Amino acid sequence: MKIIIAGAGIGGLTAALCLHRAGFEVDVFEAVTELKPLGVGINVQAGAVRVLSGLGLEPALAATGIETRELRYANRHGQTIWADPRGRHAGLPWPQFSIHRGEMQMVLLDAAQRELGAERIKFGRRIQSFEQRGNKVFARFVDRDGKTVEQAEADLLIGADGIHSAVRAHFFPNEGPPKWQGILMWRGVTVGKPYLGGNTMVQAGHHTQKFVCYPISRKHADRGESLINWICDRYIGDKAMLPREDWNRPGRIEDILPYFKDWKFEWLDVPEVIKAARAIYEFPMVDRDPLPRWSHGRITLLGDAAHPMYPIGSNGASQAIIDGDVLTQELLVGDDPELALKRYEERRLPPMARIVESNRRKGIDVMLDIVEQRAPQGFTNLETVLPADELERIVGDYKKLVSQDRETLLGLAAAQAQRSPQ
Repeated sequence: MKIIIAGAGIGGLTAALCLHRAGFEVDVFEAVTELKPLGVGINVQAGAVRVLSGLGLEPALAATGIETRELRYANRHGQTIWADPRGRHAGLPWPQFSIHRGEMQMVLLDAAQRELGAERIKFGRRIQSFEQRGNKVFARFVDRDGKTVEQAEADLLIGADGIHSAVRAHFFPNEGPPKWQGILMWRGVTVGKPYLGGNTMVQAGHHTQKFVCYPISRKHADRGESLINWICDRYIGDKAMLPREDWNRPGRIEDILPYFKDWKFEWLDVPEVIKAARAIYEFPMVDRDPLPRWSHGRITLLGDAAHPMYPIGSNGASQAIIDGDVLTQELLVGDDPELALKRYEERRLPPMARIVESNRRKGIDVMLDIVEQRAPQGFTNLETVLPADELERIVGDYKKLVSQDRETLLGLAAAQAQRSPQ
């Protein structure tokens, strides 16, 4: 069976590797003429590392990223609300990684070119149109000037072409732009001293003003430094959303530093981290409404093309990775490919819709708002502000929602062990 994937992002490349390993013929078409290690940091949850580990990529990820030891939530005074061990530190079979997005994409690209063959990863080809005729899908790809550069035929087409997916827009042409609720994100990377052991992810503040940081570089850690990826979220009200072409535009330090100038914690000086950044970028926190369906005959969606979500709970890249694994499982059943795509949709669309909707309601970050509302000046006893049973319910419910709870992950480990040859 031949499969076309539109998009060579994290989701598209992971899907290509999963499908190739399963014996399918895969071609990946990417709009840019050359992939470069661009972007800033991301977190990859243990449940997604399970998939990447099965592809043999864990050593390469460990060589560039940081194995996350702990996720810590704090108020805007730096007081800990909740701290949770992650990955292997929580007794799971796989780690969680904090890693540079671009470097992770290059790990995936190198593996895809090595395993599929470099000729099957095709650059400078943006999907322009497609149609289904009989049991085949015919797709046309164009260059940046709109000139047709290739027409391809396959048994299936997977749209993994991001939040502005042309495949998605074909089926939902009136959807409009992504949804924005007034929060801008400023992001940067800073070389600094290790904090909280050098492998802790922190989220501090509250929904309308939050600081997130985590180290992302093994090379820096080996030198006794920390390459700190950081994000400042701030609600700016009902102003017009940034135009699409400016979503990765350079940000101005004076637009964000004044709001965090007093955030000097015992374990981290936030304004100093911001001021020492090599560069700052700003873009809006956006998502899209859940779709009623992803699969249309022999065409389906994956990753941000299917379920773009607010970056809460480290779910964007992680869920895209899991999509590729589930899609491969269903195609391996070996029956009608259209039925396989429907089963993939039935397994993935409902939980992804729930995550999108939960993240719009702040998701697990709701604990930050509760503490800010009840104790804006800080607390001496967290139990009187956010009782342990209430906090455990927030955390437990969200982990189950995103399938990152211990029971689910250990169940996946057991099932994977049964499938593996002895």
